[in-house]
Amino acid sequence: MIVSSAREDRRPMTLGRGLAGARFPALSVVALAGALAGASTPGAAQQPAGEWRTIGGDAAHTRYSPLDQITAENFDDLEIAWIWRGDNFGPTPLATSRSTPLYVDGMLYTVAGERRAVAAIDPESGETLWTFREPHTTRWERGMRNGYGKGVAYAEVDGRGVIYVTSPAFFLYALDAETGRPLEDWGTPVPLAGFPRTGVVDLVPDLLRDWPPWEDWDGGPYDPDFGIPRELGHITSSSPPIVVNGVVVVGNSAEQGYNQTRVEMVPGDILAYDAATGAHRWKFHVIPRPGEFGHETWENDAWQWTGDVSSWAPMSADPDLGLVYVPTNPPTIDFYGGFRPGDGLFGTSVIALDVDTGERVWHFQTVHHDIWNFDNPTAPVALDVVVDGRPTPIVVQTTKQGWAFTFNRETGEPIWPIEERPVPQSEVPGEKLSPTQPVPTRPAAYEMQGLTEDDLIDYTPELRAEALEIVRRYRLGPIFNPPIPTGHPSGLRSFVSCPSGATNIFGPTSADPTTGVVYVSTRRGCRSENIVPGSDIDAPEHIMTTGRTISAWAVANRGDFSGPQGLPIFKPPYSRVVAIDMNTGEHLWETPNGDTPDYIENHPALAGVTVGNTGRLAHAVTMVTPTLLLTAEGIGGAPLLHALDKATGARLGSVELPASGQYGMMGYLHEGRQYVVVQVAGAGLPGSLVALRLPE
Repeated sequence: MIVSSAREDRRPMTLGRGLAGARFPALSVVALAGALAGASTPGAAQQPAGEWRTIGGDAAHTRYSPLDQITAENFDDLEIAWIWRGDNFGPTPLATSRSTPLYVDGMLYTVAGERRAVAAIDPESGETLWTFREPHTTRWERGMRNGYGKGVAYAEVDGRGVIYVTSPAFFLYALDAETGRPLEDWGTPVPLAGFPRTGVVDLVPDLLRDWPPWEDWDGGPYDPDFGIPRELGHITSSSPPIVVNGVVVVGNSAEQGYNQTRVEMVPGDILAYDAATGAHRWKFHVIPRPGEFGHETWENDAWQWTGDVSSWAPMSADPDLGLVYVPTNPPTIDFYGGFRPGDGLFGTSVIALDVDTGERVWHFQTVHHDIWNFDNPTAPVALDVVVDGRPTPIVVQTTKQGWAFTFNRETGEPIWPIEERPVPQSEVPGEKLSPTQPVPTRPAAYEMQGLTEDDLIDYTPELRAEALEIVRRYRLGPIFNPPIPTGHPSGLRSFVSCPSGATNIFGPTSADPTTGVVYVSTRRGCRSENIVPGSDIDAPEHIMTTGRTISAWAVANRGDFSGPQGLPIFKPPYSRVVAIDMNTGEHLWETPNGDTPDYIENHPALAGVTVGNTGRLAHAVTMVTPTLLLTAEGIGGAPLLHALDKATGARLGSVELPASGQYGMMGYLHEGRQYVVVQVAGAGLPGSLVALRLPE
């Protein structure tokens, strides 16, 4: 355990815990009204004005900041207040580093590096105030998503601020928010050298307890240093827990499905702990056991030995209803599920759980028997809207398919009809796909739904001819285009699945709770996975190989579908921000994310061609305020922060960033000044934070 503190005796001044007696030197009346209006968001009443207490800004995960000092008129005046270097905490690959800081009671909190070190930061200067780092373990060395930490969680226990974090090695910590020290009399001691005697819970024993493969395991006792035996699977975490009504709810993640070749895997059951004591409260089986709802959707007794279903993306909640909303991912092995026939609840679903008991209140499976890696990649967004004249509490799950599934967040009833529509069936031996898949009728899809020849690039006849020649080697088709195996009688190279990830974790959906409008970041993309016998690519000694039984089929040589001369194979725009009114389900506007990149603008094959604005091949990062929609262009985009008109999508201004923004943007009010913090990557600043503010 490493805990260091630069200034433990100093507590930065702040607004305090409420409005009474607070100082507002530069807070306008409109901003204060907006902050109070934000209390209509589920759980917002628990958050003081100007703070950012969850990675999504509030329990509803709207990524909304109710501050309005920064406007269209002064946006271009923003200046960099400080830069906090994430690479100080060890190397972190650009594509994996993603964290949104919290701002609570005058301090910022975030995670950084492959070790997912927790850091407290002075919000005015960017100085590191304290850090906490987990001791080394073998199971951390085996981690498959070590750099994926998205932040921390916060709650107050008996008037004391507590930071909660899940580590890549799958431990849960409770840290004193002022000092970073593990909480006294909390959790269960870990029998490993260097670990604190308190303030920590080893999550693996609670996950494994009563799971048949572990109960039948004959390979020796549990080793807290190694973790789950490789023969049974792998578990880690990539999102922080969420604290709701005194309960810490913990998700998890497993080996990425596109790396798997074996069928055994531990299920990612949802765990819950008492925020005050660390005592285990409940466990929800994401793969139902005999007698539990949905058990019959797992045929071939696959429920006993396969898994992977988990909530790797963040969760959201409605504290007033006492519900936590859990987005899940598919079961084991992407693009082949012949060993696990059936719909496979609760894979690729939205689940509403009672936070006190862990009981399922409602659920909706957004993909049956998912083999397309269509996991729900962002937190469901909770809003209060008016539908057909009636005040309606909703939760919206935006998806990789380019749909916004919308439910009454209390009952789970769809707000607008969701139809089961026939889909093509598989030719892969042993595969048994669902004959239908759910498709929302409203809102309309916000991304391409499959790929046809009409979607191919057509800037010039020559480029179109090249694109047509490329796709002749592939089976085009609709959104649920089924995979084909290598050596298919048609001679085709592979199948094409589009979109490959319209909404994804790189650009979480944001929303304005005062209007009921969601702002969706979407990126155009396709994939053409190669389905081969699992034995052809199984690597017994590889760190990502878990399980015992080699699958009949698996994925190899991913991502080989590309366009002519290095250009995208499909027509633009390549990425957009789409505004959807959730009161009506109508699209309001859409705008490209950023501007046409130089490699397209100046491509020799496009000389003399009017390209127009294609947008970037990147997911926009967004945050909403009462006055603006703020967007950063994301990984692969220009290092710019844009201000958009929320009503029209028109760009109102841009300011330079030291590197491209990614994933985490947030805002807070400190000493009367509004700050915007953007996580950036590239330009030697992986996983770093940039804070902007107006001149004094």
